[in-house]
Order: sequence, then structure tokens, then C-alpha cells
Amino acid sequence: MGNKIFLSVKLSLILLSTFCFLTLQTSNCYAQEVTIKLHIRGVAESKVSLMPLYGANAYKIILEKSGIKNGETDSIIISNINLPGAFVLRFDYKEKETSSPYPCEKYIIINDQDLELWVNPMYCNNNDSTYFQKDEKENTVFAYFNKENNKQKEKLGLLQNFLLNYDDIQSEFYQQGIEEYEKRRNNYNQWLKEQTTKYNDLFVSHTFQFHYVPQIDFKGDESARMQIVLSHYFDGIDFNDTFLLHTQELTNFITTYVNMYASIAKTQQELDSLYPIIGKTAIEKARLGNPKVYGWMVDYFYKGYESINMPAGIEMLETYLNDPNCLTTKRQAIEKRLAGMKTLTVGTIAPDFTIKDNDGKDVLFSKYKTNSKYKLLLFYSADCGHCKELVNQLYNWWNHSDNQQLIEVFALSLDETETEIAVWENTISQLQGWKHKRCEGGINSSEANAYFILSVPVMFLVDTKTNKISATPENIDEILQFLTDNP
Repeated sequence: MGNKIFLSVKLSLILLSTFCFLTLQTSNCYAQEVTIKLHIRGVAESKVSLMPLYGANAYKIILEKSGIKNGETDSIIISNINLPGAFVLRFDYKEKETSSPYPCEKYIIINDQDLELWVNPMYCNNNDSTYFQKDEKENTVFAYFNKENNKQKEKLGLLQNFLLNYDDIQSEFYQQGIEEYEKRRNNYNQWLKEQTTKYNDLFVSHTFQFHYVPQIDFKGDESARMQIVLSHYFDGIDFNDTFLLHTQELTNFITTYVNMYASIAKTQQELDSLYPIIGKTAIEKARLGNPKVYGWMVDYFYKGYESINMPAGIEMLETYLNDPNCLTTKRQAIEKRLAGMKTLTVGTIAPDFTIKDNDGKDVLFSKYKTNSKYKLLLFYSADCGHCKELVNQLYNWWNHSDNQQLIEVFALSLDETETEIAVWENTISQLQGWKHKRCEGGINSSEANAYFILSVPVMFLVDTKTNKISATPENIDEILQFLTDNP
């Protein structure tokens, strides 16, 4: 369970969080291109780069200016396709002309207002050294909100600590504490609404709803407390708000929900059975909102289930594919995975493809001659961290001669780029004895399509005599368990 994206957390850590958000979101507003005018000072020179914190280009440089000298002014122009949103403005500066570049990063919000920023890159997050023009809106309100929000939540957090840890929950004093907490919680949530209304013309105001504090049953046990929080978790969220769609906050918010729900499970089996329920509950909430937000929620859980190879979760999503209001961007991927789950089951014939034999001749996988009892088909990428871990474990086990008699390994790489291919070529030189092939087209290759591959690593254990799929192990332990059960 260690490499799963859904990890359990303690309730108290969630309830006491102050949510100081640094990444914001995009929306469907019609911002035009925006100019950021930069005044560089305090260093010999600096390179400036801009990276969005959302979307397909998240944490990728989209704009760059080099060699801006001390005292110079330069501008960067952000296309409206990247707006609005939050960005990392990075300065790689030289304190002196002979110095090596040193990085400093500043989080900024960009909507529809041209910005002017006076910056000393060495102190890019110091308000005395780096600041916007006086009429700047988004970042100014964001800073104000975070400061006031922490003040508003401070006393609420103290009461929360008291109510979670006090030993006599039947006392009148404890009841007074609950009443005071509820009063302050309602006042705080009302303050959030007021701030949202006050700044409703600003992009940043749409993030305020993530701070909503849900109800909690302080007189119940830990399980009862968790259940009431989960049942009210989405009370403050407007699923009709499409400004939420490309936010890192939305992802964090839903992941926190998954983690809290998952913490109920006491065993791995119970946890696995919970994941489809968690997804269905969240999707049903989003289903009542905007179709795009509804579709995003389906996408989120599909990616989660795919990453932990959970067929039950993916099967649960099939219902939503038939709903025309569900604007999921993963429809084809989900359909492909569902088709693979129905087609490539244990006992079915493994799809054929060509591979080089020991003489360098093309032969069909089904006709490949081997003395091993099983053929292990491994789809992987040499540039993938999880793949590297699996490949190392598998090769160390297989490299013992007795194990080579059990399994012949066919390693099919889905690497495509020049960088990936270079890594693959180096990798296979260290994996002597395996049969290697790089599938042209990567994830879209004929081999990957035949086996419905959407992510890697994926393994199929195939019976050499019948060419039927015997197992679909997820790791080396499952391979060993299969071989133990099928000597």
C-alpha cells in the first residue's frame, strides 16, 4: 500500500489545518493577455522564467527572459490560454558578474490585470524588497486573506484541540465548549461567505470555499466524529463553480477526502472495498453541479484507480460513461480499460506480436521456442521510477539459473523520446538474457493497444504450452506466490 496515491491520515490533522494555499486556479473567464513589467535590482543580472501550476504545462517553463541586468526593466507577456491562474516566477540570479546563478521562486496570481513588479531576486519573497504596483488586486487580496484567515481560525483551532482531548465529555463545561465552538464555526463560515461576496470579481475569491469548516460530533467516538465530518465535507463547495476545475486546491481537497475516508479501514481488504464507495460518493456530489466539474471528478478517480490497478473502481465508473452530462476527458481511456478487463482475463489467449529470436529473426510471441514453463510479458518504461524498481527486483530474482527455467522474460519498452530511448538502450545492456523490444508508438503502439496498456509497469504471465494468460501479477511477490501455488 506504500506506493498508492490514496493514503490514510488522522482526523485531527485535517481538522486543525490552516490551509495556507499557494497554488490557485484557472477558470472560464475571458482574461486577455497580460503583461508583467519587471524592474530588476540588487543583483548583477538575472534570468526570469514563468511556470504555471496547473494544466498540461504545470511546472513547465512557458516563458523565459535571460540576462536582465541590475537596474534594467523588461516585460513578459502571458497568453490568455494560460489565464487566470497561479504561477511560479523564478529568478536565476547572479549576485556578482562572476557569481554562479542561484535560484529564487515567487508564487504569483495572474488574472486580467497587467502587473508591475519591483524585485530584488535575492529577497523575492520579502515585501520590503519585492512588491507590486499600488493598485494590484489579486496578490494583494490573497495576502490579506491568508493573514486574516489565520487570525479567524486561531481561536477555533484552540477550541477544537480542547474538545478533541478533554476527558469529561458529559460535563456542563464541555457542553459550553461545544456551544462556543459551534458559534465560532458558524461565524467563521459566514466570514468566508462575506469575503467571497466582497471580492467576487477576483479570481482568488473562488478559493475561499476550500477553507469551509464542516460539522463534527464531539460527543461521539473517533469513528462517529469521522463519519459526521465526511457527511458534511462538501457543504461549503459550489460544484457549479467552473473556476475550480484546474486548481491544485481542488485536487488536494478531494485527496484529503479520500484519505480521511480511507482511514476508516482497518485492513487492506477493507480498504480495497472502500475505494469504489469513496469515488461513487464524491462523484454523486459533483454530479449535481456543472457537467465539467462532474466530469473532472470522474477523471480524478479514474486516474487514482488506474494508478493502483483497481478494477472494481474502474468498473464503478462505467455507469457515468452513459450519462451525457458527464463531460469526462477520460472516456476513451476508461472504455479501453473496461474492454481490457473483459478481454484479457486469466485463461484467454495472449494477443500475438512479433519479436526477435536468438538468431535475430522475427517470430510470433506465441511461436517463440523456450524451455521455460512460463513467459512473462513486461510492459515498462526504462525512464519510469516504479518500472525501474520492479525491473531491478525481477532481474535480481530471475538471474538465478533455477528461476530462468521457470520464466522467460519479454520486456516491451514503451519509451518514445530521444532521452527515454537513450535510457532504454543503457538499461537493456544491463539486462542480459531477457528478450527486448521497443514498441514503436509507445503507449499507442499496436502491442500496447492489443494489451490495453494505459500505464506502466504491467505484467502478464503466459503459459508456454497453451499461450493462455495464467496471471496478471502486480509485483514480484505475486509472481512468487503464483509459482508457489502452481509448481
